[in-house]
Amino acid sequence: MTSLRFTPLFTIILSASCYAAEQKEVQDMSDPLAVYTQVGVGATNKGINLKVGQAYDTGIATTAGMNVIEVKGIYGDALGWESDSKTTDSIDSFRFRNFSVDLSTMSATQIDASYNLNANLVADESMDISYSYIKALKPMGRFTFYPLAGVGASLGENTLEDDGSRDSGYSIMGAYGLVGMYAKITINDKIWLNYNPFWLTTIGGSDNYKDHYYGLNQSHILTHEFAASYQINPRMNLRYFANWNENVDFIDGDHRLEFNYQL
Repeated sequence: MTSLRFTPLFTIILSASCYAAEQKEVQDMSDPLAVYTQVGVGATNKGINLKVGQAYDTGIATTAGMNVIEVKGIYGDALGWESDSKTTDSIDSFRFRNFSVDLSTMSATQIDASYNLNANLVADESMDISYSYIKALKPMGRFTFYPLAGVGASLGENTLEDDGSRDSGYSIMGAYGLVGMYAKITINDKIWLNYNPFWLTTIGGSDNYKDHYYGLNQSHILTHEFAASYQINPRMNLRYFANWNENVDFIDGDHRLEFNYQL
């Protein structure tokens, strides 16, 4: 008698489908404060991005929690469309976020850690870890605003010291602050736009860190993110993102097309 065998991938898809079928309520994927289990994949000018998010029980009835892990820039030379001088076939960066939403006040706190494997002016590799507070304001017609403020610390590997020497290993370079906003414009029940500006500034640390972390002689930077999204069905959407800043024009920034599925 022939036995039925499932491949690991099929088992994962089957489990995810069963889990989705058991869920009582689908979350609004256009809401930046929505908490749900998800998977995503993005095609970018610097390679492939992968994302996995897991909602969890916080133990508090009015609070929802979620962890999200992202891997960015996979096979940038082979699958991206930037010049070879800007990409490699190794991973560019990792990002981890822990998100906790107070459903009674529609506010949230976030721990955000990004590890950059590419060198900058002050370190061979660097990691930014921040803690921030986000508040959903009352919608104004088609517009909804989510202001954010936070503080963070930057760690580096083989950091450049103020005397020109290199500090072998990992060290704390300094601290920074950030303020910004998620802004959503609802076009209809399937299409929405986002514009998310953020201002970051160094507030302490070594002179090299404070003066050059965001570019030569730059202690602060204004970044921009634009997104256009289409909800295919309640669990699936397709999103286009563009990221740039005051030093990088829109056309030369990061661009990606991302598919997301709510489990």
